[in-house]
Amino acid sequence: MTKALGVGIIGCGNISTTYFTLAPLFKAVELRACADLSPQAAQAQAESYGVKALSIDELLSAQDIDIIVNLTVPAAHFEVSKAILEAGKHVYSEKPFCLTAAEGKELGVIAEQRGLRIASAPDTFLGGTHQHARALIDQGDLGKITSGTCHVMSHGMEAWHPNPAFFFKPGGGPVLDLGPYYITNLVQLLGPVTKVGAMSSIPAPERTITSQPLYGQKIEVETPTTIHALLQFTSGAIITLGASWDVWQNNHKPMELYGEAGTLLIPDPNFFGGDLSLTNSSKEPVALPEYAHAFAVNNHDLDKANPQANYRGAGLADLAEAIMAGRPHRCSFEMALHVVEIMTAILTSGETGAFQELTTTCERPQALTPQVAEAMLAAPVTA
Repeated sequence: MTKALGVGIIGCGNISTTYFTLAPLFKAVELRACADLSPQAAQAQAESYGVKALSIDELLSAQDIDIIVNLTVPAAHFEVSKAILEAGKHVYSEKPFCLTAAEGKELGVIAEQRGLRIASAPDTFLGGTHQHARALIDQGDLGKITSGTCHVMSHGMEAWHPNPAFFFKPGGGPVLDLGPYYITNLVQLLGPVTKVGAMSSIPAPERTITSQPLYGQKIEVETPTTIHALLQFTSGAIITLGASWDVWQNNHKPMELYGEAGTLLIPDPNFFGGDLSLTNSSKEPVALPEYAHAFAVNNHDLDKANPQANYRGAGLADLAEAIMAGRPHRCSFEMALHVVEIMTAILTSGETGAFQELTTTCERPQALTPQVAEAMLAAPVTA
């Protein structure tokens, strides 16, 4: 069996650095080439990370590339992923995988016809802390999950991102940009969603960029930046999701799940690690047994006050392993499509005021145990 699959990247912006930096952590992938609409951007990343800089057409036809990672802006995800599949390559897309369920279904047909795989970020749900939460739920420590809350709130990206305009255009907004982390984690913990309802607004129709190099430029906001939604799961759980870029400060926990036998507080699913807190029916905190998961070990910003566990690319590596082994991959097409439909249904409900019934579903991905995570790494990680 092949030991590693060749990987190329289309889109050499900010996020590509994360993939270039972290891909070497994993046995199953080997980054070999990159491409971008800007040849200069591709050349700069290629020189920094020792890969080939190709044109997009050259990358699509490269014989040593098995999987192409789509790191373009969200509005381009569908067309680029379609081109990748039509070139005979497997595709791993950054989130959101596409902007409509119809687009996603079209990609699924192409992939099925050609015997190819589609996978999509986020893969943070594979993090050790979120897999620990999964284990606690699966072994019944919370009993039946009846409800919960998720909150992702800040004051937007215009104060720090070098080119923040796309966040406030169709395809952006807190639901499509950050919602994938929260909703994907909910789906892996609780299963699929059957119905959603929401209210939404655009409190600030115009934003002023205060980051460099575009300081002072104005952004016309064209997508809701405050959304409050209800998600009804097949399991019966009802989850409240609050997503806003109009909040200066809040004290909400990122995720709280309420079960018949206890409450589980889960850290930000934008990250792989963090602290879990479980309180049982006696209202006393439960001392959790050690859960030594490789993807919870801090390996990023170790010289700063708040180091993080960062294993982005784990989903890509799992895809490669799954292709070679002939098994399902965890960041599956079906889950990515379901998450896209949940998010777009939330936005539609916010516009129309009507609850939306979901037409897609998916299976929960297989849990990623500590033993499997450790085996994925090229070398053991240490904090």
